[in-house]
Amino acid sequence: MFFKSYFDENLAQMSYMIGCQKTGEALVIDPARDISPYVTTAEKEGFNITSITETHIHADFLSGTRELADKTGARLYLSDEGDLDWKYGFAKEYSHQLLEGGDKFYVGNVKLDVLHTPGHTPESLSYLLTDEGGGASVPMGIFTGDFVFVGDVGRPDLLEKAAGAEGTSEAGAREMFQSLQHFKELPDYVQVWPGHGAGSACGKSLGAVPSSTIGYEKKNNWALAHTDEAAFSKDLLEGQPEPPKYFAMMKKLNKEGPGLLKEETVAQLSLEQVEKAIEQGNAVIDTRSKEAFADGHVPGTINLPFNRSFANWAGWLINYDQDIVLISEASQINDIKIALQSIGLDRLKGFLTREEVDRQENLEAYESITADQLDTKYKGRDDYIVIDVRNQSEWDEEHMEEVLHVMLGTIPDRLDEIPEGKTPIVHCQSGVRSAIATSLLQAYGFKDVLNLTGGFSAWKEYGGKIA
Repeated sequence: MFFKSYFDENLAQMSYMIGCQKTGEALVIDPARDISPYVTTAEKEGFNITSITETHIHADFLSGTRELADKTGARLYLSDEGDLDWKYGFAKEYSHQLLEGGDKFYVGNVKLDVLHTPGHTPESLSYLLTDEGGGASVPMGIFTGDFVFVGDVGRPDLLEKAAGAEGTSEAGAREMFQSLQHFKELPDYVQVWPGHGAGSACGKSLGAVPSSTIGYEKKNNWALAHTDEAAFSKDLLEGQPEPPKYFAMMKKLNKEGPGLLKEETVAQLSLEQVEKAIEQGNAVIDTRSKEAFADGHVPGTINLPFNRSFANWAGWLINYDQDIVLISEASQINDIKIALQSIGLDRLKGFLTREEVDRQENLEAYESITADQLDTKYKGRDDYIVIDVRNQSEWDEEHMEEVLHVMLGTIPDRLDEIPEGKTPIVHCQSGVRSAIATSLLQAYGFKDVLNLTGGFSAWKEYGGKIA
């Protein structure tokens, strides 16, 4: 048997390929939208991708199942569990088999037993792998998707918070508890291959180790230690991070079927064309460092440095009906395009080189201040307002006195809460998210915005007052 895992650092998303070396058939599990790694592996190892499956309808990335099926003609194996609201609308376009718990299918001589594991979503499936071609009669591992992670389990509140399915959080938590009881009955030696690692918003304490075993998780995963359903449900629902705004769109697109990608060249634009794009309401994303952006940037642009959190914040802050223009190094454009497409932001229309911006004069800038300056010069003045852009859980744990809490991703929808005539002073935990927030507020017309260097951590180290 052949086995390979793939990890998308931008979304902390895991996908897998397994193959039967005797028959040359391969299966891809939970493919990302960029299908090139799977195609490359298949060509290198001499496999034909004959099967594709998903563990559930994803909320955090745009699936590559349709893209890969369209290219390879592979057969789809998709869940038929859950209610009518969560069925795969695009399955009928391709050769497919709908699955329920208790079913099984083969990839060559590799057997996949299907387990219905609701909790994260009603239609969630897990796949128990047995390498019969290698002579095995017991399972080697289980592909758990967003059911069980290393050190955590999938959150059951996304359907309610992101997709608007009222009242499903509590029901999902109870289903998760029951699914875990069946999971714990599997042999301890079975390996656990999850759908995400640390950094994903699909749980609250995911481990960074890419795989585990059922025995290890039974001893170390907080969720599997619970024996009381009510206490488990309470602990599971408490402290879950805010689901990114784009999750609702991912559910919709993954259910209906993502659009097939087109080979399009991203045009290089002039400064005048970028300024016109801003006037027309397009999203212009400056991917330079926060330091470079603070020193000088084109008015109306948003600073999202191209790093591991880029796709997440783009999904929070960019509307799906907006055209997108980048300010970036030309060598990074394709990688940024792939990151945007991974969450369905496909309307990338052009880019301006960072060198062109660096040559300009009379650019907009912003100032950063220290905790000492905040305390002695600004805090308490009627013409300034301090805005905390951290997550709700961070705010609940501790925060400054007399400040406004507006989580970064919600700023575009809550601009009316910022008093007119006051200069915003923005902070997060360390200064990274507040730099994004500062650029966002400037783009929305707050020209004199100040950023707190070092964020709340610097404020605490300084000894500032905490509520």
